[in-house]
Amino acid sequence: MANELAAESSPYLRQHADNPVNWLPWSQKALDEAREQNKPILLSIGYSACHWCHVMAHESFEDEKTAALMNKHFVNIKVDREERPDIDRIYQTAHQLITRQPGGWPLTMFLSPDSCLPFFGGTYFPDKPRYGMIAFSDLLDRIAGIFEQEPDKINQQSQAIQQALIDIEMRENQNQRAADIGAIKTFDSQLLEAHDAECGGFGKAPKFPQPAILLQVLRRAFQQSPGDPVYKAIDFSLEKIALGGIQDHLGGGFYRYSVDDKWMIPHFEKMLYDNGQLLEVFALAFRLTGKPLFANAVDGIVTWLEGEMRTDSGAFYAALDADSEGIEGKFYLWTAAEVEQVIGSEAYPAFACQFGLDQAANFEGQWHLHSYYDTPQIIEKFSLDAQKYAALQADIRAQLLAVRATRIRPGLDDKVLTSWNALVIRGLASAARVFMRQDYFDIARRCLHALKNECWQDERLLALSAKGDRQLPAYLDDYAHLLQAILDCLQYEWSDADLAFAVKLADQLLDYFADKDHGGFFFTASDHEKLIQRPKSWPDEAMPSGNAVAALALYRLGLLTGCQAYTQNAEKALQSVADNVNQTPLHAASFVALLEAVHQPPCQIILRGERPLLARWRSQILPALKPGQMAYFIPDDAKDLPAAIAQRSSDKPISAWICEGFSCRPPVHDLDALLTDLQTGG
Repeated sequence: MANELAAESSPYLRQHADNPVNWLPWSQKALDEAREQNKPILLSIGYSACHWCHVMAHESFEDEKTAALMNKHFVNIKVDREERPDIDRIYQTAHQLITRQPGGWPLTMFLSPDSCLPFFGGTYFPDKPRYGMIAFSDLLDRIAGIFEQEPDKINQQSQAIQQALIDIEMRENQNQRAADIGAIKTFDSQLLEAHDAECGGFGKAPKFPQPAILLQVLRRAFQQSPGDPVYKAIDFSLEKIALGGIQDHLGGGFYRYSVDDKWMIPHFEKMLYDNGQLLEVFALAFRLTGKPLFANAVDGIVTWLEGEMRTDSGAFYAALDADSEGIEGKFYLWTAAEVEQVIGSEAYPAFACQFGLDQAANFEGQWHLHSYYDTPQIIEKFSLDAQKYAALQADIRAQLLAVRATRIRPGLDDKVLTSWNALVIRGLASAARVFMRQDYFDIARRCLHALKNECWQDERLLALSAKGDRQLPAYLDDYAHLLQAILDCLQYEWSDADLAFAVKLADQLLDYFADKDHGGFFFTASDHEKLIQRPKSWPDEAMPSGNAVAALALYRLGLLTGCQAYTQNAEKALQSVADNVNQTPLHAASFVALLEAVHQPPCQIILRGERPLLARWRSQILPALKPGQMAYFIPDDAKDLPAAIAQRSSDKPISAWICEGFSCRPPVHDLDALLTDLQTGG
């Protein structure tokens, strides 16, 4: 018999609907039940594509004896971390305070029923003692015994956690000073120290691409020579990532991370937020280097988004599972004999050499495609005709994809999350500018319209599409990333309605999220459900810091509209985290980007003119722009413009103003002269 999760909209929660555990979704009803029955809360947080979440579910939550213990001693609450990142963020912090270890998923926390404060926690617990860990059922018995027999211990631990959370907040709000531009040099030195010179990337396995770091360096790399150590580290790392098995070389898109140093074997889940960010990363990398490898990575992501992830309305689903048929990676694996049979013995040698099928199996007796050579190297190695081999590669991919399509697919998490879709919009808009691809921008525009229709209700933003059964209020990340995405879209194609929407989002950011006393932005709105903490974090994680992105987007919008309240709040946000940025800038790459913008305001070009002329100028200006240079092509008939834009007018068919901060030069009316100005630094 199904538990109460059966009625939930979250695919992750519904995965547990048939567990014998009496799961409840997070709600006031569940919290009241724990308090009335005086039972501790067992809080389990995960997400649908999480492999170890599946493992723990199979080992423990599907087991009748374990479920009986859970039902007897606890009120069991299951949370989808993608729907409730606020709850996840708070209890991940609490987990680190309790265990002195980083968190992860599944997150398993035990909470006091009267306060929801945690007193013990961990991540994955096995069904039997192994990996030096206690069996989950033994842990349940022990926790229940302590709760019943030693309540004072529980209270003391809960109070200690509460005080620790308060101390974190107080520490973050004290002793801040001006951000130091020297943090950029510290950022570079920390990056080079973490760089893996043999395999690329930063640190050791498991390896994540870390797009926020990559983007921060790429934006500055245009000012450096190819011999610069930081430039070389990023270029080398991106080559290794693009060639590695972390990219799906058949269907396109990137998996979440690599379990090894060589980027060979991924954790096979595919997340929308990773691919949205990597779109911008590889587009900028191509703009910097001109390498086809990076252009192919962009095209692969777009192909995957369009082919596997797009909703009927034009938005995008959240994730693909790592597992199919209960086995991680099964959908993506091959045997050498199977590949040779599909593509034929004539095409096989070059393909096998490129993707390692002529070497030992790399994943449990099978092969996951990892590129040992790029295409030009294979062409030279096998003395192939470049055009013929390109056509052959396309044919091989089509043949293998046709076979793969007959397999049982990984599970799809069909949530439409505002912030994740905003990252895709931003990536597509960036790629559209770099490659001058109207089709890329059309996909971004359709996604933006879908978000406005589905996630903007009653003049407030939602965290996920209202087409689902739950209407959850938006978090900081939703506002921040969507505002940033709109500004990126405006640089490709002007829209009066989009600017008006951006201003609404910016004003609500300040009204509902700004920390008016100390600067920066809280993760939840002022009218959000009251939890044990109102988090306000500064470092980049899997997604760029919403705090930093909100500030940078406000700064950009302030420069565009002339609204100094936006730029002042952005500068105040930077000051609020200055100590952290100064000391560990590598963890705060998004704030480092804001630091650079505030220290040296970006070049902004405002163009006004007749639409046909704007289109012609745009086709030459966009490919010439460097990161940090922004251009807005605003037609003469645009309406309801802010005064700072409306005052830019002349009697010429087209005019361009180059601005730095709030100061603009006299207008330029000649395209060649403008292009020369931009090439010499703007």
